[in-house]
Amino acid sequence: MIKRFVPGLIAAAAAMFALGTQAQNKYDTGATDKEIKIGQTMPYSGPASAYGTIGKAEQAYIKMINDQGGVNGRKINLISLDDSYSPPKAVEQVRKLVEQDEVLFLWQTLGTPSNSAIHKYVNQKKIPHLFLATGATKWGDPKNFPWTMGGQPAYQIEATIYARYVLKTKPDAKIAVLYQNDDYGKDLLKGLKDGLGAKASMIVAEASYEVADPTVDSQILSLKGSGADTMFTFATPKFAAQSIRKVFDIGWKPLHFVNNVSAQVTSVLIPAGLEKSVGLITASYLKDINDPQWANSPDIKAFQEFMKKYYPEGDPKEYNNAYGYMQGHMLMQTLKQCGNDLTRENVMRQAANLKNVELPMLLPGIKVNTGPTDFFPIDQQQLGKFDGKEWKNFGELIDLQN
Repeated sequence: MIKRFVPGLIAAAAAMFALGTQAQNKYDTGATDKEIKIGQTMPYSGPASAYGTIGKAEQAYIKMINDQGGVNGRKINLISLDDSYSPPKAVEQVRKLVEQDEVLFLWQTLGTPSNSAIHKYVNQKKIPHLFLATGATKWGDPKNFPWTMGGQPAYQIEATIYARYVLKTKPDAKIAVLYQNDDYGKDLLKGLKDGLGAKASMIVAEASYEVADPTVDSQILSLKGSGADTMFTFATPKFAAQSIRKVFDIGWKPLHFVNNVSAQVTSVLIPAGLEKSVGLITASYLKDINDPQWANSPDIKAFQEFMKKYYPEGDPKEYNNAYGYMQGHMLMQTLKQCGNDLTRENVMRQAANLKNVELPMLLPGIKVNTGPTDFFPIDQQQLGKFDGKEWKNFGELIDLQN
């Protein structure tokens, strides 16, 4: 009798174990025992195509992770589509990712205009919209947009850092501002004005440009004519390079600031002319991989090896590639914390539960922190000045929330 029941008991136990395992694994559309499907849009073409290398670096990073076995035993399927930095195209591509490709969530979608166009849609669909490659202040609004989270320091707060520096070191400055005529440029301009406060009248001239414009030469001439001795360029790489070059070529010598996302040596300063970029000031949170002081840092060495093996056609000295590599690590930390609960709700919960995370490429002392009411993972930056070869940081680390 006993012998006849043993196989049945074993089968029953196996079934119960399987049920228990299934109960522990929770999935939404886009996740299985073997795969996590993620979507993103990038400007691989169009006026902001210099940023396209971020997407390529991130695809290479995901390949490296998959070669190492994936995360929690699952391979990652990153679907990266071109939106040409066009809001209508971004809407089309994101709808495809969500409704046809059925991704679990979106990651590192790039550009303030593009993300603004999909903002309401992804929140209505309750799709995690994580670590956006833009610093617009609107990405830190968990009350009204609980499914969207920024991925880098807020533009408005970055601009207040510049304002504080000017007020402290050049209180009688006459300021000119070139800005992109959309949410991206206006966010930075607002931050600058907020930072100047009662002395916002120091801004004596403003000029905007459209992303479809061929050049900003006429704007620079107009700003120079204002008599300004301090210049802010709030632009994407193509136009930042034009601004830096034109300011130098016309013999104008203002104290010149360029915002972080367009302070790259390879994609901005070299096209502008390194000798024409000397003295520029920016705020940074990543190490300048061109700076010899970081040459022997373990994270820099690991990054260089990664580039050599997984993205050999990319430039190992390009800031945007280092940025994509760092963002890949932040994604992996989030997915590791998710464990076997790969529901959209838990992905969002874990993204908002990053505590004192140290990531490669970040400046010493900077740690990633998020919370239910804090949707900006990086809150610290440091000012730096370009010396013709690399950015040299100066002053103390500045906490953007204080």
